[in-house]
Amino acid sequence: MNVQGKIAIVTGASRGLGAALSAVLASKGCRVYGLARHAEKLELIQKETGDNFVPVVMDISNKEQLAAWVTKTFRDGHLPAILINNAGAGYFTKIDELTFDHWQEMINTNLNGTFFCTSLLVPLMKKKNDYCHIINIGSILGKTTRAEGAAYSATKYAIQGFSESLCKELRSYKIKVTCVNPGSMETHFFRDSGIQAHANMLQPHDMAILITQLIETPDNLLVDEITMRPLWAQAPPQ
Repeated sequence: MNVQGKIAIVTGASRGLGAALSAVLASKGCRVYGLARHAEKLELIQKETGDNFVPVVMDISNKEQLAAWVTKTFRDGHLPAILINNAGAGYFTKIDELTFDHWQEMINTNLNGTFFCTSLLVPLMKKKNDYCHIINIGSILGKTTRAEGAAYSATKYAIQGFSESLCKELRSYKIKVTCVNPGSMETHFFRDSGIQAHANMLQPHDMAILITQLIETPDNLLVDEITMRPLWAQAPPQ
């Protein structure tokens, strides 16, 4: 797909991988609707990225709010070709110490938000009758596990299955589905989860370039799943 002139939706766009994806796609002439809950951060990204980035203050776990925005924004002649389900929440702790609120946040963001965005936007992609692409950001922890990560892994294993089934469902409509499974990435996600990020983790800008290249593959070439890890996982010496 040539992304120039295409319309993309990126969730979790206010920081980390979502911000990097928005910047790379916008630099290639893609019209990017960046969804996140933090208006100030979105406005800053727009200043840095330019007019191709459209900030949208949105809680993707609120289906009614999301549906109203989709109805208001898109119409024949202005339909999305790219959806990147990137927004995610993660908390890592012993299962008997995990709060229900943190469990619910992971379910609402990682699963419900992905379902709401996808189910609302797929009908519009079908109307385009042209090649489209859905990228679901999974995790290495959707293919393996770690201690004190049972709840997060549960959501990312679900994204793996969701993506695989959706790929089979939508390929006949010219809609590609790719599940991207990154290893550890240097973002605020880890800081919020009590894990110390460092420079040897995957870099958001590098990941954004790779994901954009997946979207730009020839129309009849489908990469349905890809897993990436840092070559050197250890933190650099202080």
